[in-house]
Amino acid sequence: MRVVIAPDSFKGSLPADAVAEALAQGWLSAWPETLVDGVPIADGGEGTVDAMVRATGGRIVLSQVTGPLGYTVQARFGVLGDGKTAVIEMAEASGLSLVPPKARNPARATTRGTGELILAALNLGCRRIIVGIGGSATNDGGAGMAQALGVSLLDASGREIPPGGLALARLDRIDVKGLDPRVREAEFVVAADVDNPLCGPDGASRVFGPQKGAGPDLVEQLDRALAHYGDVIRRDVGVDVVDMPGAGAAGGLGAGLVAFCGAVLRPGAEIVLEAVGLESRVRAADLVITGEGRLDGQSVRGKAPLAVARLAKRYGKPVVAVGGSIAPGADELLAEHGIDAVMAIAPGPISLEAAMAEAERLLRDCGRRLAALVRIGAHIDDLREESQ
Repeated sequence: MRVVIAPDSFKGSLPADAVAEALAQGWLSAWPETLVDGVPIADGGEGTVDAMVRATGGRIVLSQVTGPLGYTVQARFGVLGDGKTAVIEMAEASGLSLVPPKARNPARATTRGTGELILAALNLGCRRIIVGIGGSATNDGGAGMAQALGVSLLDASGREIPPGGLALARLDRIDVKGLDPRVREAEFVVAADVDNPLCGPDGASRVFGPQKGAGPDLVEQLDRALAHYGDVIRRDVGVDVVDMPGAGAAGGLGAGLVAFCGAVLRPGAEIVLEAVGLESRVRAADLVITGEGRLDGQSVRGKAPLAVARLAKRYGKPVVAVGGSIAPGADELLAEHGIDAVMAIAPGPISLEAAMAEAERLLRDCGRRLAALVRIGAHIDDLREESQ
């Protein structure tokens, strides 16, 4: 029996490598003869840098940049083994985890620090830059990032608009003459973990604004501001980002990277799966286990477990997804996308706080239970073959 364990992180609890290790330990405690291949993955959000640096023998670089609310933070990015490719997680500079819950305010939060990380990568000679855009605190359409790279976003008086998503409503024109010339020399790939458009019912503001601190009125103001921003980009830059799938990722940072950096949007999970060589490992497996902290409707919109499942189904491999929490109806929805079974890591009712605190133990127990069930199924198959 050969099993591939390829989970994403359980956000706020355990990184992907710890999730994979705990599941593997639990599985092997019940079925020690199994060959287990642990492959931590990511979808463009948390864990993307670590997964790709580990897979390519690269290195981590530290840089002081502007945080989402204007204070300085120390952020990490990766330089891959080729020495020419940088991998940036926007959440390191502009992420929700950097802002205390009571201070979250997408009307003010900026992606300037993400632009500063891009500059740091360019300063190291990197000319291929992969930007993972999950986990943002921002809703500024990448405006702060663009300003850090030299783009001028001007109001009707010819002054730079201030930071934040709400200020986009005051945008009068865009001047790209000051854009750092190295940006045009580089190749940008956006690793997006969702495919939401910039505006509208499925757009950045309405879907993700509430978790960043926006109430109903602010959500509508931010959505209108992003729509206006998209119109000005189309007029002054010549790029139509309003309805582009993925443009709404990370509060519209996807749109900004396409408009100002000429980026190509790709599902983040596909980029990571290629880097870690998952296809060949899945092809050799009998079973594939994946998972993330919460399995719900968003899981089918570009998240890592679905990318793993699609890859596994090319080779007819069964797939099990484990989750810290599972939304009602998620198992049926995920089954439509190639996940054969879903298992919660907790065997019974438990609070979110307790599940997060005990995640490692619960994952080991989940791995053990899953191995026991699969082993029973294998034994039944053996008995059937003997009886025929």
